[in-house]
Amino acid sequence: MNEILINVQGLCKQFKKSKVLKDVSFTVKEGMICGLVGPNGAGKTTIMKALGGLIIPTAGSIELFGETSEKGLAHSRSRMSFMIEVPYAKQSMTARENLEKLRLQKGLPDKSRIDEVLELVGLADTGKKHVKNFSLGMKQRLGIAGALLTKPELMVLDEPVNGLDPEGIVEIREMLLKLNREEHITIVISSHILSELSLLCSDYLFIRHGELIESLSAEQLKRQCHEYYHIRTDKDSLVPAVLKNTLGIEDIEVEKDGSVRVYERIDELRLISRTLYENDITPVELHLKDADLEQYYMNMVGEESEEGDKNDKSDKGTAVQNAS
Repeated sequence: MNEILINVQGLCKQFKKSKVLKDVSFTVKEGMICGLVGPNGAGKTTIMKALGGLIIPTAGSIELFGETSEKGLAHSRSRMSFMIEVPYAKQSMTARENLEKLRLQKGLPDKSRIDEVLELVGLADTGKKHVKNFSLGMKQRLGIAGALLTKPELMVLDEPVNGLDPEGIVEIREMLLKLNREEHITIVISSHILSELSLLCSDYLFIRHGELIESLSAEQLKRQCHEYYHIRTDKDSLVPAVLKNTLGIEDIEVEKDGSVRVYERIDELRLISRTLYENDITPVELHLKDADLEQYYMNMVGEESEEGDKNDKSDKGTAVQNAS
């Protein structure tokens, strides 16, 4: 069983009279790529800053690597790296020069680590090219390279694909998957682009107006977006057994209101309807449903809040790479 690296319980944050986070609770386990999903202003950046110790929560608790004390959290954060907002780099310097400057600032003795991280993020061949001539995707990769210098076990990345063109998005995605699979780095990543996170994440946290509205694994999310028959009848409790015993349908899910989802034989509407009637069950609703990932996202988070957007943005400061 994978170790719980992050355990957040009842997290609240209030700025003046505005509640930016409202009783947020979640866990992140070792090996996950966990996506924080929500519109701008939902509270994603505020959560990340609380994890990094950059803001003090109004209420609730944060446990990192099993530590909850101030000293313990500081030690745990030394095992993590953070990239919040646009990564800072000296524009007139090369990628290597920027990383060397950062290495010295952090007091890291191993010079060879610079070559390692440049290779990891695909910037080993940039040579004397100055950062001002980098594409936005290259700048994002340089920011991640800086976050990798300390050999983190867990990375927290705020909107790393925001503003990138499709090629840049693919580059960042493939790099993060490599870091997770080959370097065994657990990743928490925020975005409002669910279609992209769907190709990357193992787990999802949906945030809206400062509240956690749903937590799903990738498999659960895929299932939610799968085609299915939604069936409501005058005898809902009998439907699963009838469909299983008569048609051999096994993939059935009973919803909280008693209605039924059927994920098999979705091209046989008439057969399913006839089978129900023959067993003295009258369908009230029987129709095919599906949702692509973007539609599911819109249904979950709804319209963004102008007030929440203002508060979350007002809390954003300069870029942070490794809060330790």
